[in-house]
Parts: sequence; structure tokens; C-alpha cells
Amino acid sequence: MKVVKKILKILLIVILVLVVAVGGLLGWLTATEFRPQPVEEVPVSLAGDVDTIRPGESLDVLSWNVGYGGLGAESDFFMDGGKNSRSADKATVNRYLEGINRTILEGGYDLVILQEVDSNSGRTYGIDERNFLDHGMSCESYAMNYSCPFVPVPVPPIGKVHSGLFTMTDDQVIQRAERHSLPCPFSWPLRIANLKRCLLVSYLPIQGSDKQLVLVNLHLEAYDSGEGKIAQTRQLRDFIQSEYEKGNYVIAGGDFNQIFPGGLETYPNEHPDLWTPGLLDDSYLPEGEGWRWAYDLSTPTCRLLNQPYDPSDTANTQYYVIDGFILSPNVGLELVETLDLDFANSDHNPVHIRVTLN
Repeated sequence: MKVVKKILKILLIVILVLVVAVGGLLGWLTATEFRPQPVEEVPVSLAGDVDTIRPGESLDVLSWNVGYGGLGAESDFFMDGGKNSRSADKATVNRYLEGINRTILEGGYDLVILQEVDSNSGRTYGIDERNFLDHGMSCESYAMNYSCPFVPVPVPPIGKVHSGLFTMTDDQVIQRAERHSLPCPFSWPLRIANLKRCLLVSYLPIQGSDKQLVLVNLHLEAYDSGEGKIAQTRQLRDFIQSEYEKGNYVIAGGDFNQIFPGGLETYPNEHPDLWTPGLLDDSYLPEGEGWRWAYDLSTPTCRLLNQPYDPSDTANTQYYVIDGFILSPNVGLELVETLDLDFANSDHNPVHIRVTLN
């Protein structure tokens, strides 16, 4: 009997310690939760000669979810049915970043919008990835959409994360930039260690005009029940429509985490038990004629991270087209293409468009 009482006492002490530890962790994370304002001005950095956009000139724009330099071909991810939450080592992250940087520089793009760019995260070994990716670019803006001192999942945990959206221009000046918060679909306690999604809006002046090019960098909700994606897409739609009604030109691009029209027919979902994106249709475009999607179905923009990339394993490899653009009626589309990089350095392929401001 004494032995039983002793065991029960030890169990009660262990349970009490666990309860106090979990409660302390939740309290600390709640106190340090990232709480951005609805709209915040973000700094714009200049690192070279800049100019204004000339009406009628072609602009090459690249959008790419770079997977924080940790989700290349050798990677899987626990939220997609895989096992891991980070790359194997710092050398792998550096190799992925070098490949990403090389693609950007060799393309000679005028405007580059990147998603999942870490500034100081445990999963990418504290590397400020902006320093890797801004070489040769003249102007940049950055908005945090994930900031948490300790993400306690999975096992081992993700740990510290500071990550966001990164916009760069070759020599086009960004006059100002803003962070626009998007609705968060999660309640406490899931909310405290989750992403706080946003739009990174950059305003670029146009030569000889009082109108501006409004460049919107976005990364919409991924692991929600679907309502978050819908609410965020509607806010995006309303915002870009309001900018167009001011007479501005609008290019909104990034990772929608929703399949573009026709994408599900091209790449059927063979793994509905794993991660499933939402679906986009024309009801998410602003009202009025001339608004358009810009995406490419000939090459997938994303792969499922249920396992390291093996295109020969067709039974377990799932593709999506969830990255692309929305263009306002006064933006002419000359070219749209997804660059087939075989998911070597990210779980996403970049999307390139060439446009003119009409």
C-alpha cells in the first residue's frame, strides 16, 4: 500500500510539473505574441540607382515562394504528411539559397516578389536570407508575417521563427510600402504560435503621371479549414479594386494556396487525405471587365511535401498550380510562364510574367 501511495504521489508531482510548464509556455507565448496593426508602414531600402517606371515599357515580374531555403528536393514537411520541420543542416540551407539567388540574378527581372523569406529563424540556422537574395537589386521592402520566439511543434519543435514577404526591384523606385494585415482564422491558443498573414503593398511611381503601380506581394492561408483563405482572398479583392478605382495599376501575385481555374483538372488531387488547397474561380476577381488571372498550367508551381521529391514515384507525388497573379484591366499581359526548376531548391517553382502598363 505504501508503494502504491508513493507511485501516485510521484505521478501527481510529474503531472503538476507538466501543467505548470505548459501553462508557463502558453503564458509566455501569449505575452510575446506578434500583434501587428491593421496597416503599418514598412521601411524601404535603397542600395543603388533607381528610376521611375515609364508608361508602355515591358516589365518582367517574378513571384516565388522560396520555402525559407529549407524545402528543396531532399525535404519533406510534417504538415503535408512528411516528418521534418527544417532542413538537415546549415550547409543545405545555404545550397538552396545559392540556387534561388542564382535563378533570380540570371533572369534579369525588374520586379521580384518572394514569400517565406526568413530573417532570423531556428529552422534556417539564424541566416538573414534577405542578405542572400538582394544582391544586384536596388530597392526592397519586407513585411513580417510569422514571428514567434518558440513554435512548440512538432517533436523536435520548430523553435524560433521570424519570416516574411520580400519585394525587390532592379532599378525601379519603391516610393513607399505598407503591411496590410489579413484576417487570422485561428483562435487562442493556436493563434499565438501561428502565422499572421498579410499583404506587402509597394507603391511605385510612374514617369509623367500622378498614378502609381501598386505591387502586392501575398501568401494566403495554408492549413486552415478553408474559411481563412476565403476571407483573405476577399479582402485582397476589395483592396486591389479600391486601388484600381483610384486610377492606379495593380499587380497582385504570390502563393494563393488555392488552385487556379483548370488546375485541378490538369493535376488531379490523388491524396485528399493529406494537404488539400482551396479552389479559385472568377468570383474572386474584382467587379468589372478586364480583370484577369495570370498563371501557367503547363508546369506545376508546387509539390506536396509528403516525402522528398521523386518524380518517378508518380503514385506518391502530388502537384498543384497555386502560384500566380491578378492583373488590373490597365495592365497588359505579354507572357506568363512557370519556370520548371524540378523543385531543386524549393517546394515551389517560380512564376514569371511580362506586362506593360497601358
